[in-house]
Amino acid sequence: MPRPMTITEKILAAHAGRESVEPGQLIECSLDIVLANDVTAPIAIREFAATGAGSVWDPTKVALVPDHYTPNKDIKSAEQAKIVRDFAHAQGITHYWEVGCMGVEHALLPEQGVVGPGDVIIGADSHTCTYGALGAFATGVGSTDAAAGMATGTAWFKVPSSLKFEVTGKLQPWVSGKDLILHIIGMIGVDGALYQAMEFTGDTIASLGMDDRFTICNMAIEAGGKSGIIAFDETTRAYVEGRAERAWTVYESDADAVYDKVYRIDAAAIEPTVAFPHLPSNTKLVRDSRHVNVDQVVIGSCTNGRIEDLRIAAGVLKGRTVDPRVRTIVIPATQAIWKQAMHEGLFDIFVDAGAAVSTPTCGPCLGGHMGILAAGERAFATTNRNFVGRMGDPTSEVYLGSPAVAAATAVAGHIALPDDLD
Repeated sequence: MPRPMTITEKILAAHAGRESVEPGQLIECSLDIVLANDVTAPIAIREFAATGAGSVWDPTKVALVPDHYTPNKDIKSAEQAKIVRDFAHAQGITHYWEVGCMGVEHALLPEQGVVGPGDVIIGADSHTCTYGALGAFATGVGSTDAAAGMATGTAWFKVPSSLKFEVTGKLQPWVSGKDLILHIIGMIGVDGALYQAMEFTGDTIASLGMDDRFTICNMAIEAGGKSGIIAFDETTRAYVEGRAERAWTVYESDADAVYDKVYRIDAAAIEPTVAFPHLPSNTKLVRDSRHVNVDQVVIGSCTNGRIEDLRIAAGVLKGRTVDPRVRTIVIPATQAIWKQAMHEGLFDIFVDAGAAVSTPTCGPCLGGHMGILAAGERAFATTNRNFVGRMGDPTSEVYLGSPAVAAATAVAGHIALPDDLD
């Protein structure tokens, strides 16, 4: 009889060809997808060549997404993108998206059905953990590990122990998945889940749509997590049916699975939350943060650039105008989201409010382009990190929060709730 296992342990055991695994065990797993972008792929491609492998193990299971500095912001970024483009064409990579088709990788791959429930996915980007929202084991790795994965289709893991976050009850108005995960990170700290799988469960999680679930798992890394994961349910099924390009496998944790710790969280106690500089764990309530004026608002990224995020922001901005001192930038995460937002009339709302709408890109999130901060400037962003110099000058500051609060902040000129605008 195999030992009781968590969903993470079951997925890893299946991909290691074992009946069971346990935390701390070293295993070699087969991979379903290996991902890299225009920053990390050139390094991986160089290391791949050094292995002597002539071709990738499976050109249908490598995904290359030029999204960080694209459309190319300068000569160096153009050279980076060309390395990725040339490799993709030479190797016959089927999951390569050029500008005009691409999107922010962690929104694009689920949308296109490239990743699915039960998968094991590695990506040379720390926010690869986003795909755990589909009931997959997904984790970020270095470019060298990505190169090895491209060559062999396998990766070594130390099986992580698991933490369970059981969230129950009804969320308050204006509280979203972003507030929930910021609340958790503030509670346990940036290393509170170091090399552990963060499993999110409870009736609150079950009530959330996929966009909020992606947001939650996306930021597991900001608590040090190896991965974030939410078990497959009917909401997941509705999302993957009709878009998944491969058959999927459903796993769930055993009732008597062992966790390092179980956190029980009352959803009703969570309020709209903002992370102050310079850590995602430096959280405060929005109601205590209204004194903070901002120079820029960014709504987008792999964390909050999906259609529901844009709808929420547009709902707040409709009929209003952003503060003339606040540059407001809206970045849909994929071309499909961009097109849907356009057809729903969201662009009219954004532009009429005085915001700029961008083509899909990671852009300002990593201090790349499309919204760099000058010395001493402050930004409120729906992105995932607010480290020193993350969005520009080392003396600039980034405050993290939800699309609703971001939109209200753009109008007010300082951190605010939508209700403050009435």
